[in-house]
Order: sequence, then structure tokens, then C-alpha cells
Amino acid sequence: MVSLYLSSMLFLFSGCSVCLVLSLMCLESGQAWFIEWELLTLNSSSVVMTLILDWMSFMFLSFVMFISSMVLYFSGEYMSGDNNMNRFMYLVLAFVMSMGFLIISPNLISILLGWDGLSLVSYVLVIYYQNEKSANAGMLTALSNRVGDVAILLSISLFFSYGGWNFLFYVENMSMLNIDNLLCSLVILAAMTKSAQIPFSAWLPAAMAAPTPVSALVHSSTLVTAGVYLLIRFSPALEGRLCQSMLLLLSGLTMFMAGLGANFEYDLKKIIALSTLSQLGFMMSILSLGYADLAFFHLLAHALFKALLFMCAGSVIHSVKEYQDIRMMGGLVYHMPLTSMYMNLSNLALCGIPFLAGFYSKDMILEVAFMSTINMFSFLLYALATGLTVCYTMRLVYYTLSGDFNLGNLYSISDEGKIMTNPMFGLGVGAIFGGASLAWLIFPFPYMICMSPFFKMLALIVMSIGGMLGYMLNLNTVNYQLNSLNAYSFVVFSGSMWFMPFLSTYMISKKFLEGGSKYQKVGDMGWSEYYGGQGIYTSIMLSSKSLQFLQDNNMKIYMLSFLLWVIVLMFMVI
Repeated sequence: MVSLYLSSMLFLFSGCSVCLVLSLMCLESGQAWFIEWELLTLNSSSVVMTLILDWMSFMFLSFVMFISSMVLYFSGEYMSGDNNMNRFMYLVLAFVMSMGFLIISPNLISILLGWDGLSLVSYVLVIYYQNEKSANAGMLTALSNRVGDVAILLSISLFFSYGGWNFLFYVENMSMLNIDNLLCSLVILAAMTKSAQIPFSAWLPAAMAAPTPVSALVHSSTLVTAGVYLLIRFSPALEGRLCQSMLLLLSGLTMFMAGLGANFEYDLKKIIALSTLSQLGFMMSILSLGYADLAFFHLLAHALFKALLFMCAGSVIHSVKEYQDIRMMGGLVYHMPLTSMYMNLSNLALCGIPFLAGFYSKDMILEVAFMSTINMFSFLLYALATGLTVCYTMRLVYYTLSGDFNLGNLYSISDEGKIMTNPMFGLGVGAIFGGASLAWLIFPFPYMICMSPFFKMLALIVMSIGGMLGYMLNLNTVNYQLNSLNAYSFVVFSGSMWFMPFLSTYMISKKFLEGGSKYQKVGDMGWSEYYGGQGIYTSIMLSSKSLQFLQDNNMKIYMLSFLLWVIVLMFMVI
């Protein structure tokens, strides 16, 4: 087990180094490699495997491998008590391999292999701790992602009209035909299911049933970013289409809904999951405005500090008797100073505090969005989502790090687990310097930002107001909880993600289950049984009894049958 653990971690870390160097070489030279590998030829039709290796795929691969190596290192202590550690390692490696395959595939058919691989392995990882809650969460995750898989399959069939499935050849030259509008809508639908946009948002917090190291990997750079990455590759084909405007609306509502819901959530992992959902809406919204490079920039910067935030959450949960309710924590800064420092660092990067990783991407996205021709509704969604991000972050800091200690008398909380705290250092460096470094690499020529001083300062103003509200509303926790009862309907509506989990599960299955129950009573156990199995059995048994009666060699029956034959012959003669 130790050899597998170390070899996989070293392999991923070395792969990260190689991919990063190759990405810098491609950025410098402007080159890219398009590799076609012919598998077989049948009746002049070639079956080929295609790979795209450019600066974008190499850089994304390097981030995925770096975060995966840190997560595997972190898992060495977090999962040390698990009896199936090897199985866990193999599943994580399969997850990384599926993501890598998706990243380097310019072909819709080969993308489907990585796309489905992510869905399958994520389902297995969500149900890793086998109980009813995990089974329900895993099924919701799998079935939500199947909608996107069907959309990809339909896209493959529509791509047949182009004569090939290497979409990179066609995305820039797609005309405004109906088939292209349908194709782009299907690709957006697939990306929305994978990246959990409204109305497919319910599975993302439910997937928190997986082990925390898996959450750190899934919610930073793999499963949930697959949809964003697919749309980044498809972005030239989306320009000027109606589906692009619909994506802007849905992604804006997603980041607002997730930010609002996180302010009423008490599960530590679900708060961070809703934070991921909000940032995914952020990436999708700027994609829908036509800035794919900014979306990719935020995707990479977000991966660094979100993986760090999940690792800190895992370290905290591991120490506080496996509690995940933030009301059971408090005052952790006195007992876990190193973890608290990293957690504050990742929280500040998430908020977009100047000169941390999140600032460079979030601030540029907000400024570009404010300069774009968006309506007032989208503008308000951007501003409110930014303020709510800082609000739930400060609420989380109060409840876990700086508030009153609520754990009880028997506790043993410390930062002594070096295997868990060591990988935080690498991600912490990324959370500090990653944004500036990526900005220099990806944007050699800066964006021209031209706006009024009010709009320039608006992001900082909204962040300040959100931070003050998030901390001050929770200072007097008892009164805050009692006051929330006065607005019970609003609290329930906001805290339940606008009833999205209810609508995605019970609402859909209720009619089908009721119909199935009625059919079972009326059909399966009713008429179909009467005219089916039991009815046929009864008829055959009656016929068998009649035949048995006729075959009993009874003299009366012989005489009666003889008389009948005579009567029949007489009628025939007449």
C-alpha cells in the first residue's frame, strides 16, 4: 500500500512538472501538436484516435496532476484507518486519468470516454462510505450527469453532417443554421449538467457524501470543471446565439442562488460545495459573454485555493470528532493555528482580496462584465453574488475559527498531522502567487479597462459590505437564530437551494412511482394476472380436468358419444 501511495503521488507530481514545462514551451513558440493514431481501416473508413496537445491542455493537465498529487499525499493520513486504501488510490487515479483523457481530446467520441469515465468513477467515490445517504447522493449524481451524456450522444449524431467529429476544425466556421443552434444548445446542456448549473444544481452538495480528499479533487479541477472546459473549447461557435443569452441568465441565477444558500447552511463541506457552485456560475457567466480566456484563467486560479480550502476542511473534520456542523466548532485558531492560517488564506483568495490568486481573475471578470452590454438584472446578480461570497466566508470564519469553542470537554485538536499539513504548503503558495503568475503567462497584453471610479471601486465596496454583514449578523448567534424564525419561509427557501433537491428527486419520481404502484395493483396484480399467468393456469387446469373426466373409461360417456355420432351422421345424410 505504501509503495502504491508513494509511486502514484510521485508519478503525478513529475507529470505535473513535465506538462507545465511543455505548456510554457507552447506559449513561447505558439505551437501545438495534433496527433492522429489510426486504429484500423475497414472498407476505406479509418477509425482514428486524435489528441490535441497545446498550451491550454498542457497547463490544465499540470494543474490537475499537481492538485491530485497533493490530494493523494493528504489522503495518506486522512484515509489511514480505511481497510480499502488501495481501492481508494486506484479510484482516484482512474478519476485523474478520465479527466486527462477529456482534456486532450478534440473529438466528441473520444471526449465521451473521459466524460462517462468521470461520471462512473464519481458515482463509485460518492457511494464509497456505504449507507443510505451515500446511495441516494450517488444516484442523484449519476442520473443528473446522464442527462449530459445523452446530450453529448445527440451532439455526436448531429456532427455527422460535418463529416467528422473533431470539433476544433468546425467550431470557428459554424454557420447560423438550425442544426448548429441545436448542436450548440446540446453542448451547453451537457456542460450545465456537469458543472451543476440551474436546474441541475442539486447533485453538487449531495456529492459531499464522498470522502473529503475526493471532494478536494472533484470541486477544484476535475469533474465540475469538465463542463466549463468543454464550453471553452466550443466558445467560438457560441457567439451571437440565443442559447448564449440563456446561459448568462441561468449561470447568474446559479451563482446568486448558491451564494444565498451558503449563508443559511451549517454543514462545513456543503458550504464549500455551494461556494464551488457559485464560482462555476461565475465562470459560465463570463463564458456566455464571450471571454473564454478569462473563464480559463479563473478556472485555474480557483482550482488552487478551492483544493486548499477543502484540505483545511478535511483536517478540521478529522480533528473535531468527525463533526461537520460548524456550530459544533469555534475557536479553532487557538488549537489549529497552521490549518487556520491556510484556511483564512484560501477564504481571502476566494473573496478576491487584492493580490491573492482569486483577485486577479475575479476582479478582471467583474470589470469586463461591467463594461459589457449586459442588462440591469445580470449586473445586480454579479454584484449580489460577489457580496454574498464574502458574507458566507466571514460567517464561516466566525463559526469555525474565531467564535466560541463549542466542541465539549473531551477533545484532542492539533496540527500535529504533518502528512495532512505538508501538502497545504504547496497549494498555499499557489493561492498567493498563482493568480499573478497566471496573469503574466496567459495575458501578455493586458485588457483595456475603461470605467468610472464608482464602477472600478464597486467590487471592493460590495465585498466590504458583505464581509461586515456576514460577521456582524453572526456575532450574537442566539438572537440571529431566533430572528431567522420570523422569516422562516425565506430561510427555508434560501437554505434549501430554492427547493432544487426536492424538485430533482421527489418531484420527478413522485408521479412515476404513483403510476407504477397503480399499474402494479390494476395491471400486474389485476387484469394482466387475471388474463395472464393465473388466468391461463386456471383455464388449463379446467381443461385438464375435463379431459381426465373423458379419459376415465366410463360406459355412460362411451354410449353418449356413440349417440352423438349417430345423430351427426343422420344430419349429414339428410
